[in-house]
Amino acid sequence: MNPLDGLTVVSLEQAVAAPFATRQLADLGARVIKVERPDVGDFARGYDETVRGMASHFVWLNRSKESVCLDLKSEHGKDSIQTLVRNADVFVQNLAPGAAERLGLGSDELRRVKPELIHVSISGYGPGGPYSTKKAYDLLVQCEAGLVSITGTPDEPSKVGISIADIASGMFAYSGVLTALIQRDRTGEGATIEISMLEALSEWMGYPLNYAMYGGTAPQRTGARHASIAPYGPFRCGDGNQVFLGLQNEREWATFCAEILDDPAIAADPRFLRNSLRVSHSRELQAEIERAFSAWSAETVAKRLEAAGIANAILRDMHDLAEHPQLEARGRWFDYESPVGSLRALVPPATFVGMKPVMGPVPGVGEHTEAVLTEFGIASAAAELPN
Repeated sequence: MNPLDGLTVVSLEQAVAAPFATRQLADLGARVIKVERPDVGDFARGYDETVRGMASHFVWLNRSKESVCLDLKSEHGKDSIQTLVRNADVFVQNLAPGAAERLGLGSDELRRVKPELIHVSISGYGPGGPYSTKKAYDLLVQCEAGLVSITGTPDEPSKVGISIADIASGMFAYSGVLTALIQRDRTGEGATIEISMLEALSEWMGYPLNYAMYGGTAPQRTGARHASIAPYGPFRCGDGNQVFLGLQNEREWATFCAEILDDPAIAADPRFLRNSLRVSHSRELQAEIERAFSAWSAETVAKRLEAAGIANAILRDMHDLAEHPQLEARGRWFDYESPVGSLRALVPPATFVGMKPVMGPVPGVGEHTEAVLTEFGIASAAAELPN
C-alpha cells in the first residue's frame, strides 16, 4: 500500500507550481489525471529539448500522471472536465486569474455539487488586492518578494537559479492537500485552498524580513557568503580552488582557530571575539583564513575541517551532483519510463521505510484521453462530431 492509494486528483495545470504539487501526490500513490490542451499540451513541454527531445522541467514534474487532452472552449470539453472533477477527491488548478471561474471550475461551483472536494488554486498574488490580475512569472515574484534584493554580490543583484517561487507555492499546495485530507477524514468536509506565489515565497523570506523590520537595514548581498555569520562561505586555498565552510558558535570558532589555523590566539583577537564582530571585520578575517589555507590544497583543507568537526563542502556542478557519492551510496536513483525511453531521477526525499514511491512513466500528450474518458462514461470528442 502507498499512503495515497485510492485518491484521485484532477489537475488543470501548467508550468511548474501545480505540476510540482501533483507529482508529489502521484509519488505517494495518488492517481493524477492531468488535463492538457489538445495537440500541444502543457506549454512546459516546449521549454527545451534537452532530455532526448523532451523538456527538462516537464520530465521532472510530470511522471506518474495520466494525460487527458480536452478543448475547454468546447461544450464537450467543459462537460468532460466537470464529470472528471465530480469523480475526484482533489482538484488543482493554476490557470490565469479568473479563468477557472469562467470555465465553471471555481471552488463555489464545484463544492456546491461536491462538498467533500478539496479545491486548490495557485496564483501569483491571490484573489483581491491591486495585484490580483497581475501576471506572475517566477523571476518577477522573486523581485516582488524581495528575494532578488538580497541575492547576488554587493555590485549586482541576482535571481535564484531555480524556479523557487513556483517551488515554494507547489510545496504549500502539496502540504495543504495533505492537511485537508486529514481534516476531511475527521469532518467529512472538503476544503478550498488558495496559494499565492508571493505569499509562499514571502513566508520563506522570514529571516531577512525580520532582520530588516527590527534591525533597520536589510541583510547585505554577500555572494556565497553569509550576511550575518562569519566565517561562512568560500575561502581560497593554495591550489587556487575554494572550500566552503560554516561556523555556528563560539565553541566551533575556538576549535577552528586552534586546529585549523594553528593559532589559538586569533580566537581572542578583539576584532573576532564574537560573531557580530567577525561579520563587521569579515575582510580581515578572510585574509587571516586564506593566509593559513594557502599552504594546502582545497582537498586537504576539507579533510582537516572534517577531522576537526567543522562543517564544510566542496563546490559541485550539476555533473558532480549526478555522480554524488552520498546519493549513490544511499540508492537514491531510480529508472523510470517516458516517451523517449528510460530516464533516471532521484527518489523523492521523504523516505517511507518499507515503501517504494510510484515513479511511473512521463505521459505523452493526450496518451490517456480515450481510456480515461471511456472509464468515466464520457464519449470522445470525435464521436460527437456530425457525420
